[in-house]
Amino acid sequence: MAAATVSARLLAGVAFALALAAPPASAFGGSPAPAPLTADRAEAIASETDIFIEQRRAHRGASISAVRKAAGSWEVSLFSKGKDPKQVALAKIAANGTVTEVWDGFQVAWSMARGYPGAFGRSVNSPWIWIPLCIAFLLPFFDWRKPFRWLHFDLLALLGFSVSLAFFNDAKLAVSVPISSALLAWLVARLLFIGLRPDARPPPLRLLIPWRWLAVIGLFLIGFRAGLNIVDGNVIDVGYAGVIGADKFSHGREIYGSFPFDNGSGDTYGPLLYLLYVPFEWIWPWQGTWDDLPAAHAVAGFVDVACTALLFLIGRRLRDNALGVVLAYAWLAFPFTVYVTNSGSNDAIPAALVLAAIWLHRQPIARGAFSVAAGLTKFAPLALLPLFAGDGLWDSTQPRSARLKRLAAYCLGVVLVVVVTAAIFAPTTSLNDFWDHTLGYQFGREAPFSVWGFYGGGWQTAQKFVQGATVLLALAAFFIPRRRNIITLAAIAGAIMAAVQLSATYWFYLYLAWVIPLALIAFLGRPALTGLREGWPERPVGVARSTPPAAGPGSG
Repeated sequence: MAAATVSARLLAGVAFALALAAPPASAFGGSPAPAPLTADRAEAIASETDIFIEQRRAHRGASISAVRKAAGSWEVSLFSKGKDPKQVALAKIAANGTVTEVWDGFQVAWSMARGYPGAFGRSVNSPWIWIPLCIAFLLPFFDWRKPFRWLHFDLLALLGFSVSLAFFNDAKLAVSVPISSALLAWLVARLLFIGLRPDARPPPLRLLIPWRWLAVIGLFLIGFRAGLNIVDGNVIDVGYAGVIGADKFSHGREIYGSFPFDNGSGDTYGPLLYLLYVPFEWIWPWQGTWDDLPAAHAVAGFVDVACTALLFLIGRRLRDNALGVVLAYAWLAFPFTVYVTNSGSNDAIPAALVLAAIWLHRQPIARGAFSVAAGLTKFAPLALLPLFAGDGLWDSTQPRSARLKRLAAYCLGVVLVVVVTAAIFAPTTSLNDFWDHTLGYQFGREAPFSVWGFYGGGWQTAQKFVQGATVLLALAAFFIPRRRNIITLAAIAGAIMAAVQLSATYWFYLYLAWVIPLALIAFLGRPALTGLREGWPERPVGVARSTPPAAGPGSG
């Protein structure tokens, strides 16, 4: 009997322990799950945030509305009162009631201004990639014995855009915008200073790392950039637009005015941009959605290599293989060029065409063809047409008739490209649609990434002054400088492109690709003509000529 009692007590104890360890009945549906988040509750949560409280005070009578999103989350918007209500605040509420995001000001309408990680270029924004690239870009050209050189300040100014980008990635436009605008103004001034002094002889270019080592590192960087583009690159809307336009062209459909909803403003570029995507879209056809878009990745990688090769050829023409390697390496190491490629952007396309025009500047037909082709991809390079038209026109060492023939040949190259482009696209393109969706759209484009867009109407007078000065600069480049070479040509072209960006309301970091190669030629090529030395102690290397070439009309 005692044994039975003990056994019974043991079983009761085990049952009690199991009862304590058992999950609650709600786990088996015994009690109702928490009620889903309602619109009223989401609006109440958003109304408790500091931004919504502040905006309600600023906009009396503002209305609030909530829209249900995926997985039970909500987007809550606050609209100002009036005939033309504007969205003044936005909050994102997770299904569990947590506020994940809340924005006001420009960040309400511009999602790209909210600092989403990796939105442009993905992992290239990581400090573990960006900072080593900055060091790799600056270190070979830093002369520690003479640290206060203009070359150092120029290269640091280019890297200074990294500071602006860091604040942009942290959604702090009030800091990023003034920095980028000030640096663009610096580039205009410095490149003009270089371009208007064709006979200047700066201190020689000294390399801390031998140029042959730079060639090896550059080969590694080519592989690194290509691998990063394939493994971790994304394709933003501009790259997507190129693929869509190529598909439309291949199927004989109208490009302008008929883009899909997920890229409705992708038809804002010149016709040649879409044409350049066609061979790649044939190999990797568009599937009708914004997927991985391998054609866009391929175009970005191809154009990146083209810019590298053209800089090498320009440097080789200026001096020798050493300078060619230096210019190509600087492009490969500069982090913003990786930023462009890893974003699947099309912004390096006009840069490559402008570089081709500079490399072939002695052939006026080719110079005219490539310069206008650059402007028929993205329209900003059209500002360079007077500069390229005047190249060689004022060289008094040549007969006037020969100079006029060069100008006529340049105009012929321009006309040929324009006529061929018009013949290709005219059957499917309305002139009115072309204007409305390209230049007409661009002229009215607004964005908060320039000082004009960020600070608003109070700066309109200053902007018009800068725009007028930019137009005068582009026109004056036809006449000055009269003595030209590749250095002055690249420097003035870079100053004009930087001025165009400085005067525009819509600006973004990807546009730096239009200025970077021209600035590299001016900043690194000019001192290399004075002398190129590497290592310690100094000794001339890779010198193809016994004396540095003259920088007059016959050089470059």
